[in-house]
Amino acid sequence: MAEFFPAAFLFEGTPFEMNRVMLIRVLATVAVVVLLAVWAKRMKLVPSRFQSAMELAMEFVTVGIAEDTMGKEKAKKFMPLIVAIFFGILFWNVTKLIPFLNMPGTGVIGLPIVLTLTVYVTYHWAGIAEKGFGRYIKDSLILPGVPWPMHILLIPIEFLTKFVTQPFTLAIRLFANMMVGHLLLVLCFSATSFFLFDAANGFQFFSIITFAGGFFVFILEMLIVVLQAYIFALLSCVYINAAISDDH
Repeated sequence: MAEFFPAAFLFEGTPFEMNRVMLIRVLATVAVVVLLAVWAKRMKLVPSRFQSAMELAMEFVTVGIAEDTMGKEKAKKFMPLIVAIFFGILFWNVTKLIPFLNMPGTGVIGLPIVLTLTVYVTYHWAGIAEKGFGRYIKDSLILPGVPWPMHILLIPIEFLTKFVTQPFTLAIRLFANMMVGHLLLVLCFSATSFFLFDAANGFQFFSIITFAGGFFVFILEMLIVVLQAYIFALLSCVYINAAISDDH
């Protein structure tokens, strides 16, 4: 567990304290900014393979996630946020699979909380700006077509859902998946090292099993790092769209 809370090596005891996890986050952030900047600067009429791959990835986010969820007109306003969320989380997640980094930037709860608070403030702000405070609260808490005695039960449930559990689950889902995946990789490959180099005669065979398990988890994590970025971006669009839409 010490890997998730490494010692500081710069600015210790200040709000700008840097440790290994923070360094990984910074490196991933710089990498995604440079990648998108290079892609934007080198765009040509006849695309290269790199440009084509980036255009497909961008189309997946802008059309496949944002526009398909919110509609083309609504999505335009929030597109920069959704693109930043998807590519940011993707790069922060993928650091767990890179040698010498081997740690997801989202594997410590702080970053998922910051991302969640950004989305949380955005969809409430957007709903209030679109409908006004009173109507937004009414649409958020009161289900249409429900007998009025049921509101005694449903209003507290809707309040907990919209204002408590939505942001809580958004942060925990990302954090828990990244943390558990990292622990599984550490467990499998640490066991492989133990059986191969430290175990008594006859137990070396088990290193094959643990290595195979680690390799399977590694392949699975390649899918999960993308899937979690997709889910977070998709749910962000769903929450924003629900806040600004007339339909409950």
